[in-house]
Amino acid sequence: MEPPRQKLFARLALAAFAVLGLLWLARLDYRAKISTDVIDLIPKDERSPELSLVRSLASERQARTLLFALRQNGAPAPAEATRRFVAELKASGLFTEVADLADPAARDALGAFIFSRRLDLLLPGWLATRQAEFNETKRPAAEFSPWLAERVATDLDAFVAKPESVAFQDLVPRDPLLLIPTLVEKTQVLEGRHSSKTALVWASLGPSPFTEEGQQPAFAAIDRASAAARAEAAGLEIQWTGINRFAAESRRRITAELSWLNTLSIAAVLGVACVFVRRIWKVVHLIPVILLSLLGAWTVSTAAFGRLHVLVFVVGSLLSGVAIDYGFYLYMQPALHPNEPFREKLSRLIKPLLASCLTTVLGFSFLLFSELPLIRQLGVFVSAGLVSALIGAILYFAQLERPFLETRNPPRPDPTRSRKYTRALGVLACAAALLGLFRLSWRDDIRELDIPAPDLRANDQSVRALFGESPNRTVFITRGQTLSDARMALDRFLKWHDARYPDSPAASAGWLIPSPADWNATPERLRNLPQFVADLGAALEKHGYSSESFAPFFEAWRRRVRVDNSEQRYQRLATDTLAHLTGPLGLLVQSGPGGTWFLSLADHASGQPPPADLSTFAVAQLESLNSLFSRYRISALRLSATGLALVGASVFVLYGLRRGVRIFMIPAGSCLAAFGLLGLAGHPLNLFHLLGAFLGVCLSHNYAIFSAENADRHEAPPPSIRLSALTTAASFGVLAFSKIPVVSALGTMVALIVLTALLTVELEPLAAGKRR
Repeated sequence: MEPPRQKLFARLALAAFAVLGLLWLARLDYRAKISTDVIDLIPKDERSPELSLVRSLASERQARTLLFALRQNGAPAPAEATRRFVAELKASGLFTEVADLADPAARDALGAFIFSRRLDLLLPGWLATRQAEFNETKRPAAEFSPWLAERVATDLDAFVAKPESVAFQDLVPRDPLLLIPTLVEKTQVLEGRHSSKTALVWASLGPSPFTEEGQQPAFAAIDRASAAARAEAAGLEIQWTGINRFAAESRRRITAELSWLNTLSIAAVLGVACVFVRRIWKVVHLIPVILLSLLGAWTVSTAAFGRLHVLVFVVGSLLSGVAIDYGFYLYMQPALHPNEPFREKLSRLIKPLLASCLTTVLGFSFLLFSELPLIRQLGVFVSAGLVSALIGAILYFAQLERPFLETRNPPRPDPTRSRKYTRALGVLACAAALLGLFRLSWRDDIRELDIPAPDLRANDQSVRALFGESPNRTVFITRGQTLSDARMALDRFLKWHDARYPDSPAASAGWLIPSPADWNATPERLRNLPQFVADLGAALEKHGYSSESFAPFFEAWRRRVRVDNSEQRYQRLATDTLAHLTGPLGLLVQSGPGGTWFLSLADHASGQPPPADLSTFAVAQLESLNSLFSRYRISALRLSATGLALVGASVFVLYGLRRGVRIFMIPAGSCLAAFGLLGLAGHPLNLFHLLGAFLGVCLSHNYAIFSAENADRHEAPPPSIRLSALTTAASFGVLAFSKIPVVSALGTMVALIVLTALLTVELEPLAAGKRR
């Protein structure tokens, strides 16, 4: 009979742990605490500029953009229906901007601003280009003014001969340098080739698309706007896309997966238990151990991190297959004599229990040094869960009266007869595994962190095609710490790009802002052209124009010459320009405390990435970033190898060299065998197969330690190992059927390693030909 004081202490400790943990979890705001955003899987302090920019893009206006296409009977929606739709979206208060792309008001306002400031915005670049062209002629500097005037008149002749000049005939007298027409021609690619058969609406969401406020309330507002528009035009079709749709679908899919994975996992564990346990109702005593493990894991991880990704809990929910190890080992060990108290039983089992738990936790602690937040969070979650499972198992069984779970022990074959076959099987397995290791292939793709949604992806591509996006169009982003840095980098990139793709020059809204070098050089260049007004008037008269009709331009030129260029004026000019970039145009430039970037478009498919010194990369790289993901895998491999080396060293210290080698060879061999099997199958591996291997090695490490105790006594492996391994394999095997690539990779790897370790433990005595 167990001492009453022992039972009382165990029950009070269990109650205190449960109450404190539940109180902590009850006070949490889970919407703020748990993220479904794939971007949160990328480190905030990522040293790679590309990934840093991914975070800023996802948190700023790019991620908040929603695109709507409205049509009726194959034609654009009636104007009144589109206006009603836009008005309803604005009235919802959830959108900071809503723009009908057919409405010219925003473009007209931007055009009026650019024209009013054209000599500030466009003249510096124009002067720099003409100066460079003049320098190539090798003519004396004194001839620059008449040469420039003649060039202006010649270009004007060529322009007015074009049909498109009719649209600018009222502007030419005030802009003979053709600053505005040239800008319009160069930036046409930025407008895109919008569908003429659809009314297009662009909107910017106020709340983050990854929060609940940016999802269901926004969907309801869109439904109300759609109903209002259909009241104006029966049969109106509305197709739309936005990141919040993907985020909501990810949340729904993950919630559904959590439900069925947990249910199926518990069913699998109970199914295995039914096969091997005599009195199945006694398995109920293992449930508190699992719940305490999960409670400890949730409590510690939510306390340790300000925000966790939901994948931590998807994978961590399968901790039941791991946590049950310690419960099985304690619960299924028979007493040495009928009156053996639990304390005495625990004293002979505590060494393998502590060795198993603490060495595993020690190995997982190295994951805290990973660059990926998900891996760090998993390290804490699993470590806390394992420690909680061990403490919970000890306390729970300490307050039961003689806890013991009887099993059905299947007959074991005669080792002397099966030794030859077992050894042959082992040799074949080793040969196959070694062959498979040479066939391993790695596929590092950051998109595997996301939740697949093929229907939404197809809809997204369809809507974006209506807005002019195309696979044959490449988007580049040029970045800099300051606006000046980014603008200088943009000049370097455009020079490189246009030399490499002469038939498809890139266009950028960065052209609206002069480069710092051109801005600073403008006053000196203007002072070197004191006779330009007279020279230009003479050149225009020579080409048949009336110089008097250009009087507004001459006056504007004289005013501009008298204005000095300062850094403060440059910053004010840039700020005013960015303020006029509204709607879709506002996505072309971003400037803030974290830096500035310019977006450039080019009508060609993705090719060789720009050199690193241009501070530019193609947006297509944002979708994969495979080389960076490969770096994460290599980093995780180093951490895992270091952690496993420490686990092995701990085993050698605790059990000596001979026993330590046997214990460590089981998990190490199982891991290599699992990799070999996947290699033979031609299955490409990724970072999360590696993480699963680390977890599987730590689990099989438990079985090796527990079986070593029995091997020293020349006994068969304890039944708890078989039951624990099979329940773990069942629970993680469930993960292999997940549609989330990350989860499937983890489940496949852990299940393979655990089953291989179990076979090794079971077959080792047979191969040795020993009776146990």
